[in-house]
Amino acid sequence: MDGRDGQPRTGAPGDHAGRGNAAAEGGGRVGGGFARFVALFTALDQTTKTNAKVAALAAYFREAPEADRVWCIALLAGRRPKRMLPSTLLRDWAAERAGLPLWLFEESYAVAGDLAETIALILPEGGGRSDASLSDWIGRLRTLPTLEEAERKALVLEAWERLGPTERFVFNKLLTGGFRMGVNAKLMTRALAQATGIDAPELAHRLMGDWQPDRATWESLVLAPDPGEAASRPYPFYLAYQLDDRPESLGEAGDWAAEWKWDGIRGQLILREGQHFLWSRGEELMTDRFPEFAAARDFLPEGCVLDGEVLAWDHAAEAPQSFNALQARIGRKTVPKTLLAQAPVVLRAYDLLEWQGADWRARSFAERRAQLEAALAPLPDAAPVRLSPLVAFDDWARLAAARETSRARQAEGLMLKRWGSPYLAGRRKGDWWKWKVDPLTVDAVMIYAQAGHGRRANLYTDFTFAVWDGPPGEAALVPVTKAYSGLTDAEFRRITAWVRKNTLERYGPVRAVRPVHVFEIHFEGIRKSTRHKSGVALRFPRMARWRVDKPAEDANTLADLQAMLAAYG
Repeated sequence: MDGRDGQPRTGAPGDHAGRGNAAAEGGGRVGGGFARFVALFTALDQTTKTNAKVAALAAYFREAPEADRVWCIALLAGRRPKRMLPSTLLRDWAAERAGLPLWLFEESYAVAGDLAETIALILPEGGGRSDASLSDWIGRLRTLPTLEEAERKALVLEAWERLGPTERFVFNKLLTGGFRMGVNAKLMTRALAQATGIDAPELAHRLMGDWQPDRATWESLVLAPDPGEAASRPYPFYLAYQLDDRPESLGEAGDWAAEWKWDGIRGQLILREGQHFLWSRGEELMTDRFPEFAAARDFLPEGCVLDGEVLAWDHAAEAPQSFNALQARIGRKTVPKTLLAQAPVVLRAYDLLEWQGADWRARSFAERRAQLEAALAPLPDAAPVRLSPLVAFDDWARLAAARETSRARQAEGLMLKRWGSPYLAGRRKGDWWKWKVDPLTVDAVMIYAQAGHGRRANLYTDFTFAVWDGPPGEAALVPVTKAYSGLTDAEFRRITAWVRKNTLERYGPVRAVRPVHVFEIHFEGIRKSTRHKSGVALRFPRMARWRVDKPAEDANTLADLQAMLAAYG
């Protein structure tokens, strides 16, 4: 379940099927709320059936201790505790407890592909018992940063002694900050709806915002949210599916509106109770990172929520800068004045979710758009909000021609929205589609390979690719990107067998291989990079296909990528 594809892991040494048996054995020995949570983890891990997962979650939300329910929601929503200890300490303590030399632990780790699982598998059977709950264990873990190293070690060793194999695995996942359960927000809210009788869309909205699991209660979070916290609470984002067919498959062109799909950070700008808040699509509060939006309170009324794209903005040209300019500000909690001047931001607004304190999501896109245009029309250039323009078209052919100009506009393609559509929660098919431009491509040579994680821990899935640099006859391969997605399991098995027979050198878990295989790499953008020897970095690279038909000497060159950089960077 902890693999990159979010699917249950089977077939690998120490896979979850084995841990499920351990859970069944350990579950009878270990009581308390934590055992119930581990049983839920096991049930979710051992099925791919949505209804079975919903039923297991709903039962947990009805029966588990209330504090554990809140922490379960937090973990499923990605609000897991951060890493509590350096992995080197955990490796040393686990190897010592198991009586193994560190080199043998490292070899075991290379096979299992997961630190938490490796530790759970090598530790000897414990003789203790725990009646602690999930919230109890998390509370103990959160004290670790305040303790001396000897006290930390004692706490962790005690936990390993008192927990069964599967409980240890889950505990280790919480400890390392890598806990995931492979359940998306939509499925979780369905289960909560079953358990509480509250509509799933309403629950999705209640679970948004800046709540913390150690301060929230089941009552205040799920059953009767505190009205005082509503000022900052965003709405669940409506997400579109990729349109793979021709747009004619959607029916009459007149039923649809088209917008540019901007290449920035999707966000909701909220103005309530004399305050403003900016939320990312990943439910991260970004208000302090973009101080420009404080000025929105001078131009927009109370009770207003806009959905749009945060873009680095060229005020002289009244146009977006490249994503590279915005990237310099991503991750910064404080922004120096020089960067504020070089890459100021605006919100390119394309939807209106709340107006004058009323929820407008059930209204049609046509009505929401009309009010959005009326609200933004009088705004001066000093306002940090710009209306995202519609793309004019009267037939699909004209829209397809407009789409081809996307990259020149710093856009990724088009968004298609049915005029009559409400603003829904989550990813839904039917009314909203993203029609992205075709990706950029390069044929590159695989030069390094590394094993994957989770269910692919025994396969080489993470590769480094290179292109040629230099005059013919003297050209050398220069690394340009890494990629780990895009191939089938059968192809990963084939390339894994080849890597094992064609390794030239080893650098820890990385294998240098004979540079003979060419892969077609797709990517969404290219930019200059001082961190890479090639001088370029590719955005969202993935393997499109294994070019078994193409010899390595026919792969692309660095000059080809530099030409792309000049055109699209």
